[in-house]
Amino acid sequence: MRNEDKKVIVITGASSGFGALTARALSQEGHVVYAGMRETLGRNAPRFEEAIMYAERHHVDLHPIEMDVSSQHSVDNAIQTILLKHREINVVIHNAGHMVVGPTEAFTPEQLANMYDTNVVSTQRVNRAVLPHMRSKRNGLLIWVSSSSVKGGTPPYLAPYFAAKAGMDSLAVSYAAELIRFGIETSIIVPGSFTSGTNHFLNAGVPTDTHVQREYEEHYAGLMEQVGERLSALAPEDADVSMVVREIVKVVALPKGSRPFRVHIDPVDDGSERVSSFADEARQDFLTRIGLSDLITL
Repeated sequence: MRNEDKKVIVITGASSGFGALTARALSQEGHVVYAGMRETLGRNAPRFEEAIMYAERHHVDLHPIEMDVSSQHSVDNAIQTILLKHREINVVIHNAGHMVVGPTEAFTPEQLANMYDTNVVSTQRVNRAVLPHMRSKRNGLLIWVSSSSVKGGTPPYLAPYFAAKAGMDSLAVSYAAELIRFGIETSIIVPGSFTSGTNHFLNAGVPTDTHVQREYEEHYAGLMEQVGERLSALAPEDADVSMVVREIVKVVALPKGSRPFRVHIDPVDDGSERVSSFADEARQDFLTRIGLSDLITL
């Protein structure tokens, strides 16, 4: 890789799943990658060590770093540490997220608030830490890992997660228009349902109100198992999370001005791409009609 093509990249939620795989893939491409994760001295200590060992074994610039996206102090410290060392951050990948599974009514308001904090508000903490730098440089790329559930088919029992992802996606769309005049690009990555290769379902939260949950089970017993089995049956044999990682790597490598606004990776095809295309075209048409066509991202 030419030195001018090497980028300093920050990935949130990179202890496992899409984040960890993307961090490794981008470091293999020659980039300097900071894999943000929380509790690096506690629960995620093994993941922290794995990332260090991977970097040493493959001779790549992969650096795990303490970054708890629920804490502005933690985010600010991580971003400042990176800037002090490299004097620039070229790419931020908003990947941190958490899933919950269960009947919507059984989740307390506090649980929903925590979901929004992890999946939506966390991106604002990171943006407020890094965007002043990117705006001063008139350059940068934000990649948002969204979900096909934002516009596509949505099976029951995942509503808090789907609602939070929709909030994050909407935030990304608005940020795209507000940052384009600063030379900062936006790409939204839209994975479909991948039933293996990530820890989403393994680490999914459950409702606090077990009484309400039991009442729903009288009528919806086995629903999530049914959904999981059908999704697995619909997915092509070659469907793998590495498909998502490859698309992120491809977007980072593209020259400025040629990166796509939205990329779908949906082996099951839940309809998200068709709906998103219509919504994005409608937004572009409206911006043109109100005299803001320079804010359009394609």
